[in-house]
Amino acid sequence: MAVVVDLDVMLARRKMSVGEFSRRIGLTPANVAVLKNGRAKAVRFSTLDAICRVLECQPGDVLRWVPDGAAEVSHPLPVA
Repeated sequence: MAVVVDLDVMLARRKMSVGEFSRRIGLTPANVAVLKNGRAKAVRFSTLDAICRVLECQPGDVLRWVPDGAAEVSHPLPVA
């Protein structure tokens, strides 16, 4: 089982830099990178709340579950 963090997708959709995002949610850019790169072992609900508030999204827009052995397919960006 793997929980995939699609934070990079949401940042691209919102045209927001990691620096601006990290300032607005109150995390260091290094900790945002840990989340973005899928190296986080846990996420606090308060952090998830801040992410959703700043990106104006739902938790499912940022997190998704992929079964073991499944090919990880990233979400394509929608065509505007």
